Amino acid sequence: MRIIKAAKSLNIATVAVYSEADSESWHIEMADEAWCIGEQSLSDTYLNIPKIIDVALETSCDAIHPGYGFLAENPALVEACVANDLIFIGPSVKAIQLMGNKIEARAFVDKLNIPMTKAVIGSPEEMLKYAKGIELPILVKAAAGGGGKGMRIVHDMAELKETIEATSREAEAYFGDGEVFIEKYIEDPRHIEVQVLGDTYGDVIHLYERECSIQRRYQKIIEESPSPSLTPAVRRKITKAAVEISKAIGYYSAGTIEFLVDKDLNFYFLEMNTRVQVEHPVTEMVTAVDIVKEQIYIAAGEALSYEQNDIRQTGHAIEARIYAEEPENDFRPAPGVISYYREPKGEGVRVDAGINKAQEIKSFFDPMVSKLIVWEEDREKAIQKLQHALKDYIVLGISTNIPFMLSLIASDDYLTNNISTKYCDIHAKSIVEVSQTLKEDFNKDIIAAAYLARLLYPKNTEKSVWNQIGYWRINMDFSFSFDGEAKSYSIVDKEDTVFSFTDSFNQYAVELLEYQTDFVRIGIDEEAYQVFISEDAKGEFDISYDGFVFHLIDDGLLKVSDFYEASETAGSGNVIKSPMPGKLIKVLTSKGAVVKKGEPLLIVEAMKMENNLIASRDGIVEDIMAKEGEMVDGSKVLLTLVEEKE
Repeated sequence: MRIIKAAKSLNIATVAVYSEADSESWHIEMADEAWCIGEQSLSDTYLNIPKIIDVALETSCDAIHPGYGFLAENPALVEACVANDLIFIGPSVKAIQLMGNKIEARAFVDKLNIPMTKAVIGSPEEMLKYAKGIELPILVKAAAGGGGKGMRIVHDMAELKETIEATSREAEAYFGDGEVFIEKYIEDPRHIEVQVLGDTYGDVIHLYERECSIQRRYQKIIEESPSPSLTPAVRRKITKAAVEISKAIGYYSAGTIEFLVDKDLNFYFLEMNTRVQVEHPVTEMVTAVDIVKEQIYIAAGEALSYEQNDIRQTGHAIEARIYAEEPENDFRPAPGVISYYREPKGEGVRVDAGINKAQEIKSFFDPMVSKLIVWEEDREKAIQKLQHALKDYIVLGISTNIPFMLSLIASDDYLTNNISTKYCDIHAKSIVEVSQTLKEDFNKDIIAAAYLARLLYPKNTEKSVWNQIGYWRINMDFSFSFDGEAKSYSIVDKEDTVFSFTDSFNQYAVELLEYQTDFVRIGIDEEAYQVFISEDAKGEFDISYDGFVFHLIDDGLLKVSDFYEASETAGSGNVIKSPMPGKLIKVLTSKGAVVKKGEPLLIVEAMKMENNLIASRDGIVEDIMAKEGEMVDGSKVLLTLVEEKE
């Protein structure tokens, strides 16, 4: 979507490719043409270079933009473009190959006398032997990795062999290259990256830095610019180093040089991303440079539109990535059907999304829904604007990280910039607990008032028996469940747009101020409340107010259908299913094996994450009903256990 928008602003027609799994995607609608290239397998669709080239030739395209990931750093796509007289909107094969392999990149940058961490490179046997020369903790990394994938920390040398194998397996699955290496892990580092632009005439400039230290599972979730950690002197040094590396490569197009910065503000080269990155809007907001447009200009053979002296950091921008996930369950992806979707708007507020309406978030790809970016004149005001924008971002029907983000950016540590890349690893549980406590303490009578207003003044009259027969009695009783908590209410009066209700302890007079299908604005005691309400396919409701989302079940409401499959109870412990649709990539046990409670049995890959399915009790593996490589969903029994006999 980001690339289509930039192309349209330049009056360039676009052709999109898509898999059948994405047949309802917004980018299909926005592109001038859209071609289906397969079902859902990545190797058959978005990683299939011959198919992509064939579509480009069939539609008489001049150029291919590879996007943020997948093929963006694959030299084979560049070579295919060159062979077919197509322009690749990105850097050269040489740059991609050199920087795409972290081992080769380290060797190249080392010659420039730019600081790097100590590393061990070689065969698994050599790494096991020489890793002892690096002080723990150490990091096992994929040589071809990126996007937070293919990295694992080792705190105990006894875990190293297994970690090397697991990281190599993940690297092979994601990048087609299982090579890994070991480097010293810097404790409590900051993650700083410098945006660069280069043209084919040898000019390179930087667009200053972004701080991306707030991460979970090694993936960035909050990025900001300028970095609140760097001094002006360190900023000059780190941006100079980024330009020096880029010029030495002969780099052109957009790219990012990433560094780790320790507590003493010493910086170490980490890697180069030879593509435009997901978080590029943060830089665009503070520099007013359209990075994707510049990529297109450079690919067309034009010189850079800017000189270094033209670039200024103005104000402060923060990006929050909105994910379909459950932070309370170790950020487990949470695909599903969005029942209501509404983006925040306003000056200095930008949303880069892959969707524009309520739709299904599928399990085949990354769980990121969108990026919310705000700009203000300083960091304090930018944080306040982000808080308001997050509360005004309504996504109902699925679990998202919005409540977690609100608690995170309100924490003293974030406000005072007392953070590191380990912050979420250490504090995620407490951040979730703060969010849950605030939600539990919230006056649910306000939510009940909004729901009752919707019920008593329905717009869709054919769905409401009460509205058809008229209100013939007072003291109507209601029984609700708020996230499993039972609450009872009674209507004691109703006249025009005002009604009163009680929960036996408190009585409220409520005025309906505004009513839309999924939105009500009510007044209680001269206070106005804007509440969003959506109904799912089960006849249950998600209700959002001020960043909180409540799941309400109306015990007195007849459901359209109660014929939903009852899943096996976790308590029985006899059946193992996947928590979401995905691909079974590893079977860790065998039929007849004796297993212990908590032991990993299967690994299912879903939404760019490996999920260990563990034994819920001691037992014997009775049967395994799925094979490695098979696509599975929550309805399929993958493995059964029986009690161990004496």
